[in-house]
Amino acid sequence: DLEKDNAGQVTLIPEEPEDMWHTYNLLQVGDSLRASTIRKVQTESATGSVGSNRIRTTLTLCVEAIDFDSQACQLRVKGTNIQENEYVKMGAYHTIELEPNRQFTLAKKQWDSVVLERIEQACDPAWSADVAGGGLPGGLAHVCLVTPSMTLTRAKVEVNIPRKRKGNCSQHDRALERFYEQVVQAIQRHINFEVVKCVLVASPGFVREQFCDYMFQQAVKTDNKLLLENRSKFLQVHSSSGHKYALKEALCDPAVTSRLSDTKAAGEVKALDDFYKMLQHEPDRAFYGLKHVEKANEAMAIDTLLISDELFRHQDVATRARYVKLVDSVRENMGTVRIFSSLHVSGEQLGQLTGVAAILRFPVAELSDQEDESSSEED
Repeated sequence: DLEKDNAGQVTLIPEEPEDMWHTYNLLQVGDSLRASTIRKVQTESATGSVGSNRIRTTLTLCVEAIDFDSQACQLRVKGTNIQENEYVKMGAYHTIELEPNRQFTLAKKQWDSVVLERIEQACDPAWSADVAGGGLPGGLAHVCLVTPSMTLTRAKVEVNIPRKRKGNCSQHDRALERFYEQVVQAIQRHINFEVVKCVLVASPGFVREQFCDYMFQQAVKTDNKLLLENRSKFLQVHSSSGHKYALKEALCDPAVTSRLSDTKAAGEVKALDDFYKMLQHEPDRAFYGLKHVEKANEAMAIDTLLISDELFRHQDVATRARYVKLVDSVRENMGTVRIFSSLHVSGEQLGQLTGVAAILRFPVAELSDQEDESSSEED
């Protein structure tokens, strides 16, 4: 229910953990949030004895603080009550815990294009988790889900594997088998094969091949239909380690990119990769930092804008509006905008480059050193 001046309210129902992350990005200090919540209320009986009950009520808060736990996908919103309520006084503090499958209404004085686009994407079922990944060097594995907005570590398997001894490899082999078995269990427990299009098995050396051989031999022995039916979804790729960051390497692999051509995660990784290549070979066509990128935009030179969603959570309204204006302007000039999630490995890397970068259509002269110094003082 939006007005012509883009003020108004939107009612949403988060259906899955990913939606809690979208909600966190939609909420800003100063918004008003209406949702059902539980409040401890003191009651006094006719005899004067005081008791307390937990009562479910609907409150409207003016948002003051937002706390998001990415692993549990829980969102707590603290604020003051701004609508008369029989249990809670006006101006009283309360914390609402937003939960999946419970609707809430969010009102803003200004709904900008970035926020509205996020709502559209969040409501589009094609945007749910489509890649799973696991890195496994000897003895350490991470099982992760790569959704459009975050890389979630679902399981970490660590097994101490003794070295091979001359003439006696039994301890090494037993430990390795125990490790593989635990990884297979983690994959079955945490990966929904109905949704996931592709499972990346990444490792240095030949570990990934040995692991896949073990997994499918066991699947045949135990007649594990789940693994056997989804065998074609497993893709082996090289990585330098078993850590979460190895997934970025795996996502860069050309074989993977072709399989994931329609997923957002691969698109972001490729855009960042293109930016680094441009920075190396044609530095005049790769800018980062808000001042430099804005200057390139004035010259209508931006082909691809890379920007972190973290910047749109800025508390200062004017700063946030500046980023939104940049995004709108690049789109008007027929440029591509990629909004990176700060919970993705690629988003974390973009954050190290100030959170905003651009690949240009043509070279633009650098800002002078004098301008540069004054801009760093302002920042």
